[in-house]
Amino acid sequence: MTIRHEQDFYLWTQQQANALKAGNLADVDMQHLAEEIESMGSSEKRELGNRLSVLIAHLLKWQHQPVRRGNSWRLTIQNQRDDIQDLLEDSPSLKLEMKKRMEKAYIRARRMASLEIGLAESDFPVECPFTLDEMLLNPDFWPGE
Repeated sequence: MTIRHEQDFYLWTQQQANALKAGNLADVDMQHLAEEIESMGSSEKRELGNRLSVLIAHLLKWQHQPVRRGNSWRLTIQNQRDDIQDLLEDSPSLKLEMKKRMEKAYIRARRMASLEIGLAESDFPVECPFTLDEMLLNPDFWPGE
């Protein structure tokens, strides 16, 4: 029995995988499968943007509120760096998206940092004060230290 995409997504994915492995292309729901593959790529880009936002927000907080620096912020910064590196290792082509995603991520990060530490968004620079190399490639980069 073939399950439709809308009926049971998980079972549908398993049936599609089995049909592909068996080479039964006539049993593959090509339209929905193509849409799901596109969606997977989009979600990777969204995850990259979200992780950049959290990383930048915490670097801003680290820079602008040195008296509140602690292990929690340090751990969040390090985890985001590691998770971004993992994403880029799994999908190296996402490196091409970094600059574009960083600009959008900074807008969100300013808002996040502003709300979390009680400073106005205008207290932060209009453009991201950190480079990708500083944030991601240099584990010793801690703004304001």
